[in-house]
Amino acid sequence: MNALKTALAERRPQIGLWQALANPYTAEICAGAGYDWLLFDGEHAPNTIQTLLAQLQAVARHPVEPVVRPAVGDPVVIKQYLDIGFRSLLVPMVESAAQAEMLVAATRFPPRGIRGVASATSRASGFGADGGYLARAHEDICLIVQIESRAGLDAIEEIAAVDGVDALFIGPGDLAGALGHLGNPGHAEVQDAIAGALDRVQRAGKAAGIFALSPEDARARMAAGACFVSIGTDIGVLMKGSRGLLDALKG
Repeated sequence: MNALKTALAERRPQIGLWQALANPYTAEICAGAGYDWLLFDGEHAPNTIQTLLAQLQAVARHPVEPVVRPAVGDPVVIKQYLDIGFRSLLVPMVESAAQAEMLVAATRFPPRGIRGVASATSRASGFGADGGYLARAHEDICLIVQIESRAGLDAIEEIAAVDGVDALFIGPGDLAGALGHLGNPGHAEVQDAIAGALDRVQRAGKAAGIFALSPEDARARMAAGACFVSIGTDIGVLMKGSRGLLDALKG
């Protein structure tokens, strides 16, 4: 069973780290650090199906849930990500219930949905060794949709009502731009919109998540009920660590 999906249903906090280096070596290091989930970014990082597969294989021995973000909620791309073994998806820029319903359908085999059937050649089914995969694959799919525009904010309740959507995740960066404060997610208007969105998601009966701006921000969001929280990126960890090491030497 997908432990992340279960935890979100039970509203247990799940802490994650963004993976943007597109490298299996660094992914394996981060997988051993103790996070609940890692996000493998296909939207803004230089990833391909092959690089994502390599990272998925690199973290397989660790008790961490790999989450993948496609560049767009395209059923063809989603099909490929599911076939190589991802069970959890974070789909960007979701703005309507109809779009959310399409994404749910893209993660389900017929008659529940429109996912293409290729179980004998998919890594997810053990290349056909798992005889029950087609019948129960949907049970392990965790679908998280990203709210990061005015349209998405306006449609939170309708999106949350879609059966098969496990959580709604607020993206502060794009949301700040959409609200007229590009590059400034800490602006009061953006922060008010985020707080309101997280509250509305929870009142609509779904798990709420966010890309926290700092550990302090993460603690505050979790205290407010957010349970799917990213606290940084592999790039940020590398930059901070490498600069800090040199600064320590130079005094």
